[in-house]
Amino acid sequence: MSVDTRILVAGTGPVGLISALAFAKAGFSVVLAGPPARTDDGRTTALMVPALKFLATLGMLDSLEPDAAPLKVMRIIDGTSRLIRSPMVTFRAGEIGEEHFGLNFQNRVFNAVLEKAVEAHSGIEWRRAMVDNWTLEPGKVIATLSDGTLVEAPLAVAADGRNSPARQAAGISASAQSLPQAALVLNFVHSRDHAFTSTEFHTETGPFTQVPLPGRRSSLVWVLRPETAKEFASVGDDALSQRVEQQMQSMLGRVTIEGGRQIYPLSTSLPRRFAQNRIALVGEAAHVFPPIGAQGLNLGIRDIDQLVETAAKHRDDSGAPEALAAYDAARRPDIVARTSAVNLLNRSLLSDMLPAQLARSAGLNVLGVFSPLRAFFMREGLRPGSGFSSAVAGLRSPRRGGDAATD
Repeated sequence: MSVDTRILVAGTGPVGLISALAFAKAGFSVVLAGPPARTDDGRTTALMVPALKFLATLGMLDSLEPDAAPLKVMRIIDGTSRLIRSPMVTFRAGEIGEEHFGLNFQNRVFNAVLEKAVEAHSGIEWRRAMVDNWTLEPGKVIATLSDGTLVEAPLAVAADGRNSPARQAAGISASAQSLPQAALVLNFVHSRDHAFTSTEFHTETGPFTQVPLPGRRSSLVWVLRPETAKEFASVGDDALSQRVEQQMQSMLGRVTIEGGRQIYPLSTSLPRRFAQNRIALVGEAAHVFPPIGAQGLNLGIRDIDQLVETAAKHRDDSGAPEALAAYDAARRPDIVARTSAVNLLNRSLLSDMLPAQLARSAGLNVLGVFSPLRAFFMREGLRPGSGFSSAVAGLRSPRRGGDAATD
């Protein structure tokens, strides 16, 4: 069996499902290749305001909001025992005129809503089979699926994860590194209200990040040494609850962890380019870094937004070399900047060198006391370039006011 289509999306994680919906909304016929979405994923995903607005354009936000918790306050606390410790820094969405920074979703709910939307869309054909083989030919890419189907398309979207077979088929190399860290992921109940505040404790092994869920519940991503993560994952519920409460300095009161602990080894990866040979990379196929600052899927959604926009401008041949070059050029500054910043901060947490500790402490101290700089970073965290735009607008406004007064 052979299927001709305009866009082939490989991968059925959140990035793949969103890619299929976004391309279908833009008027492209889409074939989605991959198994059903996971329903056992105990993790959560924090999506910032721009990503939420993108989901709203796809008609999914109303279905997601009832099971999400807003992030109104985000703070960083130095939880290390080192000689040089950083001051606490608090970011409030109200400082930049936002009701909240974003929403935190449970992945199992998020995946189910995305899957239902894909199944209901007449412009998407979902082949629940993996891509077994890729063939690159002039003017098209051909994917051989595990069910025997051949899918031909002028553009393939690689949403197939950090070890992306599609990326390898395109001949795109990536600089990858395993980290001496693993993320222990779980949800827990607490006796005090979280007030929609997310707290990121910086520790000697990486971040310990609590993110609010509806009610008196929160999700946790605790970055540890791999052997410590395994140890903590194997202890009893009471013992682990006590460890979590102690690490949080009891700020949310008594802690009771829920079932479903998961461990994820951490690594970094950055491809040499983000598109080549009619294959474009999105999500973890295009960037992998530690879970700091809720950047992962938000960055992936910006990949999708840019790729759809570029493909629409080259609708006659959305996988042409000039189209892929435009996508690569558009995404490179954002991806490289975010990846570099997160990796640098992660290395500073792991380093026992005094200069690294001093630099991190000084940077957080400036953010804590200088509100214009703090506002700049909050805006940049939400929308790349918006911090600069706001700063320029702020510089222009006084001049206009002064000129008017002189007149």
